[in-house]
Amino acid sequence: MNVTLAVKQYISKMIESSGPGMKVLLMDKETTSIVSVVYTQSEILQKEVYLFERIDSQNRDNMKHLKAICFLRPTKENVEHLIQELRRPKYSVYFIYFSNVISKSEIKTLAEADEQEVVAEVQEFYGDFIAVNPHLFSLNLQGAHCEFFLLLALKKCPMIRYQLSSDMSKRLAESVKWTYQAMVHELLGLNNNRIDLSRVPGISKDLREVVLSAENDEFYANNLYLNFGEIGTNIKNLMEDFQKKKPKDKQKLESISDMKAFVDNYPQFKKMSGTVSKHVTVVGELSRLVSERQLMEVSEVEQELACQNDHSSAQQNVRRLLQNPRLSETDAVRLVMLYALRYEKHSSSILPSLMEELSRKGVSERHRKMVQSVVEYGGKRVRGSELIAPTDAVAITKQFFKGLKGVENVYTQHQPLLHDTLDQLIKGRLKDSQFPYLGPSSLRDRPQDIIVFIIGGATYEEALTVYNLNRTMPGVRIVLGGTAIHNTKRSPLCLIQEGSRLQSDISPRMAFM
Repeated sequence: MNVTLAVKQYISKMIESSGPGMKVLLMDKETTSIVSVVYTQSEILQKEVYLFERIDSQNRDNMKHLKAICFLRPTKENVEHLIQELRRPKYSVYFIYFSNVISKSEIKTLAEADEQEVVAEVQEFYGDFIAVNPHLFSLNLQGAHCEFFLLLALKKCPMIRYQLSSDMSKRLAESVKWTYQAMVHELLGLNNNRIDLSRVPGISKDLREVVLSAENDEFYANNLYLNFGEIGTNIKNLMEDFQKKKPKDKQKLESISDMKAFVDNYPQFKKMSGTVSKHVTVVGELSRLVSERQLMEVSEVEQELACQNDHSSAQQNVRRLLQNPRLSETDAVRLVMLYALRYEKHSSSILPSLMEELSRKGVSERHRKMVQSVVEYGGKRVRGSELIAPTDAVAITKQFFKGLKGVENVYTQHQPLLHDTLDQLIKGRLKDSQFPYLGPSSLRDRPQDIIVFIIGGATYEEALTVYNLNRTMPGVRIVLGGTAIHNTKRSPLCLIQEGSRLQSDISPRMAFM
């Protein structure tokens, strides 16, 4: 099961069905994102698609020599745009593909608008999701309720098991995971595989926005699940290979700063390996933010809260960090949230004292209210399982990376609850009382193809868990999806910043298909 391949095959079929000749790809805002994460512009150009336009653009020229391939979500706005387009067609012929189901009445309305008979084909291609990685998808689309269409895209008829109660799944503890893809999303933000670097100090014009796609970036594909330190050493090795070809100009490459200087001083290297220069910039900015926000120390305490059961040590470390003037408001609130969840019913809880510490630190009332809200959202009253599994109570381990200064491998011992849940499912031990079947069906044999969908959103740490299970369990294929891919800023918990809006319908719930 490969969600990236499923979307690519749909797009290829659209283009091939239109036959030979020059083409324009007509999309909306959402389908532009769907296409851009699986295909580069150069790849589509090779298929005779020479123009890319938005259906809502008012400034398109008449180009009767082009065939139009329309890939659109069947929204009321898009149908109206299509009606206007067909009444005054700008292209010679139209091949129309909707990303999910369109009603018969809307098809009839489009047919009535096609007075010049320019429509050659209308089909439904069920690609209404963002294929982030081959095994990870997101419904990060306005008004999307399209997990059903993923099943159609993968040609699967599943038996469905759903989570009987809401579960926190340690989303707060998963916020800063020290792997490349997860760190990029948490600290810089990944939006449909694009990163906005325009605010990075001294950034060059060509790197203000970069694309990180495992489908089209070999370095990223090979490194997205590696630890932060390993990324640094892999970039360093590439640069050292280049230096071997120019022994007279050899310079030290001991730190992220050294590598950035190397890229700036060698235009030949930058031209030869633009992909690596992009990653040098990204890793450099990650390194700066880790240092500025003291995330090594913060993450150590977060992992202690998530994985250990030592209240005395936890309260001392949380209090010590809160008194650090360099600790950001976001990190301070997240630490107190974790403490509140972990020691919600502890007889010696110091939560009131920590709340006072947040107030003295100048944390806004709006953010302080998030602590109580997270307990209401994912506390013991609503959890269907233990937040801290017994097997997680292990000693924190620091693994210092010694080959490159400024980057360390740290804190990757935590596994999300999804790992244990999938392990039980694969072994046939997942309790029906927690994950009942939808309808009378029951699965006698162990599942081979598993689709996990998390209402409320998934995380990149959960994606890493799925990736590792796919690698280590022969005969089992797992795909993970969610209504969004979260970091701290995009968590549904942050809706509280706009008021008390944490409703039960946004609590993370899980279904297996």
